[in-house]
Amino acid sequence: MDTVITLDCVPSGVIALPPSKSVSHRALICAGLAKGKSVIEQITCSEDVEATVRCLRALGIACEIADNVISVDGGLRDRADGAVLDCGESGSTLRFVLPIALLSPNKTVLTGRGRLMQRPMEEFNEALRKNGAIIDQFSDRMEVRGPLRAGTYRFSGSISSQYVTGLLLALPLLEGTSIIELTSPLESKGYVDLTIDAMRTFGVTLEHEQYRRFVVRGGQTYRPINYRVEADYSAAAFFLAAGALGCDVSCEGLNPNSLQGDRAFLEIAKQCGIAIETGDGTIKALPGRIKAVTVDVSEIPDLVPPLAAMLCFCEGTSRIVNAARLRMKESDRLHTVTTELNKLGADITEGNDELTINGVAELNGGSVDAHNDHRIAMMAAVASIRCKNTVQISGADSVKKSYPNFWKDFCKTERSTQA
Repeated sequence: MDTVITLDCVPSGVIALPPSKSVSHRALICAGLAKGKSVIEQITCSEDVEATVRCLRALGIACEIADNVISVDGGLRDRADGAVLDCGESGSTLRFVLPIALLSPNKTVLTGRGRLMQRPMEEFNEALRKNGAIIDQFSDRMEVRGPLRAGTYRFSGSISSQYVTGLLLALPLLEGTSIIELTSPLESKGYVDLTIDAMRTFGVTLEHEQYRRFVVRGGQTYRPINYRVEADYSAAAFFLAAGALGCDVSCEGLNPNSLQGDRAFLEIAKQCGIAIETGDGTIKALPGRIKAVTVDVSEIPDLVPPLAAMLCFCEGTSRIVNAARLRMKESDRLHTVTTELNKLGADITEGNDELTINGVAELNGGSVDAHNDHRIAMMAAVASIRCKNTVQISGADSVKKSYPNFWKDFCKTERSTQA
């Protein structure tokens, strides 16, 4: 049964943000591929991160969890035919571990829940098949066999940067040099930057030409290290939006020089006329008049829910463009952002790959559905700050996918005490 939460609260004070989910996935997999013991510190076991840990264990890699530390005894080992990798609802996990599973000639079964197996995979699968993979995809699982060969992998860069990341992680372990050639410009380059940085930190290198052609030398070795995961800009965006809407809330622990693409929220907020204040290890958005903007989200699709919640209250008409990839997330986010915010009284029109948002002074409130999508639940929470009446969210537990403590952090102050 869906968990329902009724919000009559706002965030306040200093929020100790969770570690970056994107960085966590990459660090765990690099540690899993390194022969020896690595320690990953400052890591939270959200459902997506748990999925990656679960898959590493199924691949024969030992992972021990204690508080916010995961010890990984890495190195791929022989495993029984038919190992099952349960990816939960994590698209990152599925696309990252698939090429690693294909390093073995043994059969591996990858499973998932929700909309995971509906996410686009065919072009990626075909590129893998041309280099030795046997892949059978069903509605609820994938059955695959390797071994993968070094060679040239061609596919579009506009569907998912996760294809590139998955291959980059696995290709250094093959014999011989491999090349990834993208048939269209890469979107979400920031996520690939995170991958390259994590690999370099674990001792593996590669070259690329303007993100269109990647050259990966085989026969490399990941080295075990101690690694600390930085705080999550994707999570921070919701609290920065809350600050812009009137809450006195600061985000703690963000790396000002982070490679995370969602750090772009800070610049977008400034374009909207919102002042950003940095303090002693904290960042906050100050309340102010929100100017209408047009935002190209091709590189930052995960920012659409917090952006939409904030832009509901802009002066004029804002547009969020180049957003078609949002239709294949945990929900069809172009549709769910529109329908759920409009239920609260927003004025949003959904296009094929864009949203048009006419700003209003305030929303009414009411009941919304998270559609089993963590970012839709958090978006509704932010929108509730400027609602006349309370907001009731069904499916509130969906935040566990990325931010298990979100409701604890968000509900710090009753709305009646808000300045």
